[in-house]
Amino acid sequence: MLTLLVLVLIAGLLLYAKLRWHYSYWSRRGVAGEAPVYFRGNMSGLGKDLHWTDINMRIYRKFRGEERYCGYFTFMTKSLFIMDLELIREIMIRDFASFADRGLFHNVRDDPLTGNLLFLDGPEWRWLRQNLTQVFTSGKMKFMFPNMVEVGEKLTQACRLQVGEIEAKDLCARFTTDVIGSCAFGLECNSLQDPESQFRSMGRSVTTEPLHSVLVQAFMFAQPDLARMLRFRLFRPEVSEFFLDTVRQTLDYRRRENIQRNDLIQLLMELGEQGVKDALSFEQIAAQALVFFLAGFDTSSTTMSFCLYELALNPDVQEKLRVEVLDVLKRNNQKLTYDSVQEMPYLDQVVAETLRKYPILPHLLRRSTKEYQVPDSSLVLEPGTKIIIPVHSIHHDPELYPDPEKFDPSRFEPEEIKARHPFAYLPFGEGPRNCIGERFGKLQVKVGLVYLLRDFRFSRSKKTQIPLKFSSRSFLISTQEGVHLRMEGLAAP
Repeated sequence: MLTLLVLVLIAGLLLYAKLRWHYSYWSRRGVAGEAPVYFRGNMSGLGKDLHWTDINMRIYRKFRGEERYCGYFTFMTKSLFIMDLELIREIMIRDFASFADRGLFHNVRDDPLTGNLLFLDGPEWRWLRQNLTQVFTSGKMKFMFPNMVEVGEKLTQACRLQVGEIEAKDLCARFTTDVIGSCAFGLECNSLQDPESQFRSMGRSVTTEPLHSVLVQAFMFAQPDLARMLRFRLFRPEVSEFFLDTVRQTLDYRRRENIQRNDLIQLLMELGEQGVKDALSFEQIAAQALVFFLAGFDTSSTTMSFCLYELALNPDVQEKLRVEVLDVLKRNNQKLTYDSVQEMPYLDQVVAETLRKYPILPHLLRRSTKEYQVPDSSLVLEPGTKIIIPVHSIHHDPELYPDPEKFDPSRFEPEEIKARHPFAYLPFGEGPRNCIGERFGKLQVKVGLVYLLRDFRFSRSKKTQIPLKFSSRSFLISTQEGVHLRMEGLAAP
């Protein structure tokens, strides 16, 4: 018994010594940082009372102005938290070769749909990025635009049936689900007519009913190699099965009927043809289709709903934007065209300010691929070091954006943009690993807003949450209780 107690004591002391050494990593290198808690690092409260934005903002406010960067622990994983905008530029662009990876979780063996452009690193990512970029050129956007307009008309029809109290996120998600279904898959999802359509239900389950809690998700992305070894999955089996079946049926139908469309699925089919160098497997095709669907419908619908929320709370901004929309439509015979959207600078400013205040991702991740000497310092980063770029915190820095909680589209007038550091605004990231679908996402948001503001006015209701509270159950910036607004119809212009 005594021997056992001695062994337990020795094991406990060894564990304590190892933890003490591990969590002193940054202090031993002369890097400032908030004192970590053993096993939890700087994550205390995450998933309970705190969202990632709360933790990042606490660290940012504590060290911004005094340090260019600070040490940070995501549970057991050491990271460097970057606050200096010039250093962010170095990492994302000038020294991109040293930070090409994101270091996110993927487990192709057990969860093949994680083998997508968002999660992959190294040569696989480079090949996919190079080949998929052609889907999102301005020429492809013009080709897809009529599909967006068609869904926009259906959006107004659906809205007329539910004038009054609305939950804006669900309404916008039905719109973006139908847009991405049409433009990427060539499918009629019919979410606007049927809120419980299968596509909408599956998309909703991924974002609102994840397979794991936010703490488990944080572990998976902080320790992706260990999570992969433990054979963790990210997507629910029924979601994976649905998207695999949908893509399989779509591919079979197009091949059988010899149908060709200028969309994402067509390009993926071509990249999977026999004879193509490093041709995509079926699972790889399905993985890219899934990530574009999820990114296309969820992030855009969240941005749309946040925008409607701010317009409801700022009626002067809403009216100014409506005047611009109606004026441009009048000049174009009440038709919305790809070129006419470019004639709406205030719409662009409103969307930009929405993404400034609600950037969807609380932070961006990079991982060093080689030893890296941090410019103008003695700090040398080891290969595999995680980098955190706190986008939400930067967007709410009063030195960059005075009165940051105020919704003010004038921040994005040309002179204001020129006066700011270019890396003070990062809703889509920057450099070679920026968001490949930025152009598509912003375009569908604008189309949806044009149709909504043309025919409806939005205001706060008794259920409107002021200020909005972010859900602690999700890594993405999303609301705790939805976006509840009042929608009233307007007389035809």
